[in-house]
Amino acid sequence: MMLIIILVTILIFLLTYTFWKNMDLPPGPWGLPVLGYLPWIDSKAPYLTFTQLSKKYGSIYGLSLGSIYTVVVTEPKVIKHLFFKDATIGRAPLYLTHGIMKGYGLICAEGELWKEQRRFVHHCLREFGGSKIGFQRKKMEALIMENVMDFVNFVESQGDKSTLDPLEPLRHSLGSAMNILVFGKSWSRDDKTWKWLQHLQEEGTQHIGVAGPLNFLPFLRFHPKFGKTMDFLISGKLETHKVYKKIIQEQAEYLKNRAQGDSSTDTNSITNITQAFLAERERRKDEPEILEKFYNDQQFYHLLADIFGAGLDTTLTTLRWYLLYLAKNPAIQRNIRIEIHDVLQNNLPTIEDIVHLPLVEASIYEAQRIRSVVPVGIPHGATEEVEVDGFRIPQGSMIVPLQWAVHMNENMWPDPEKFDPSRFINEEGKVVRNSYFMPYQIGKRMCVGDELARMMLYLFGATILQKFSVELEDEHVDLIGVCGITLTPNSHKLIFSKVSSK
Repeated sequence: MMLIIILVTILIFLLTYTFWKNMDLPPGPWGLPVLGYLPWIDSKAPYLTFTQLSKKYGSIYGLSLGSIYTVVVTEPKVIKHLFFKDATIGRAPLYLTHGIMKGYGLICAEGELWKEQRRFVHHCLREFGGSKIGFQRKKMEALIMENVMDFVNFVESQGDKSTLDPLEPLRHSLGSAMNILVFGKSWSRDDKTWKWLQHLQEEGTQHIGVAGPLNFLPFLRFHPKFGKTMDFLISGKLETHKVYKKIIQEQAEYLKNRAQGDSSTDTNSITNITQAFLAERERRKDEPEILEKFYNDQQFYHLLADIFGAGLDTTLTTLRWYLLYLAKNPAIQRNIRIEIHDVLQNNLPTIEDIVHLPLVEASIYEAQRIRSVVPVGIPHGATEEVEVDGFRIPQGSMIVPLQWAVHMNENMWPDPEKFDPSRFINEEGKVVRNSYFMPYQIGKRMCVGDELARMMLYLFGATILQKFSVELEDEHVDLIGVCGITLTPNSHKLIFSKVSSK
């Protein structure tokens, strides 16, 4: 009898403690032991599941995903409030960030490593012209336009009217610009190494999406289904690092020759991020602790992969959605082309022209809104307990800024599935944005390359529409997409018709 009393007392205590511990957490659904709410998450469209839950539980809610307590936020003011706090600039303890990437690079890094590397990358982008100010912007514009015209020339080489999937030619042209910026070299369209790197980039983003449960249940890596995915990700990473190591050696040799006054070597300043990293190592050669913590080889490889991969994948995906939606909406496309012709008069676009092309800018924004490239957002991690709107977010929680719910909010964006650039144009005909538009996220960890992405999207988008009209091959084209790390369009073909000069 005494044993029963003791057991009942313990049970009551545990239930009371659990209730007390959780009573100030955000509301949310219950989950299973170990698995949490994972069994009910749509693996093909997790952003839709999370959005539906927000309609039931509100703009801040919590749930367990495996062993990780997760807080989902869909209110921009709350996201901004949270993401400007030092306590939320960490990364959640996902197997991808901590188990596979080991916290290296920029995307997966946190703490002092992240602060140092973000400062370094921000400085590089400013020096190379990928920022809002600086005398190098024209140099960056020239690099982008060279590769824009590479895409235009490729399409024109297929005939005055050609039907093609824009994925590969866009990936080559955008990727070539990123290659020059990051590695200081580029490859021909048919180069085997380049084709292999593109394959890894595409497959990797899809596999990481499929491997989602691994982030929360690492023991699944021993399951045959997920084991193959793990092998692909890890072997792909290691093989890519071998390519990077060779590039680094080439750039180091170049810098060495230049330092020795080789007359065949350009005497200009540092021109790419690989060179910049090597130069920073040299500058800090008398600081062994800094070199070991922030500028070691593994950090070098992962950083290069992050800058190249994130810069290419998000911009490429946005451009694909942009062209697809303009092909789906020919009247809007015609109005954009009229604006381009009236303003540019057959001259190629420049960065300065964007303020005179509001419909071009607004249509790009609308493409970013209607198909958020990262619909779940890039999750943050709480490095210490945080309070927001009366709720407690425990240390170690994952915080999800649910971009899909923000960008598809019916109260802010009526008829959200309608492609309508006028949402971003005011009565004076000027482009406007509001707090419910955050394609590059917000806060201290917002995309460091946002201005470079804007430059690429504008120059590619405006030039392509200046040179071609774009039509659908199939009127019933899929507009749902495939969700991995990013939400990408399914394979599709567009009809590019050359526009005659007026």
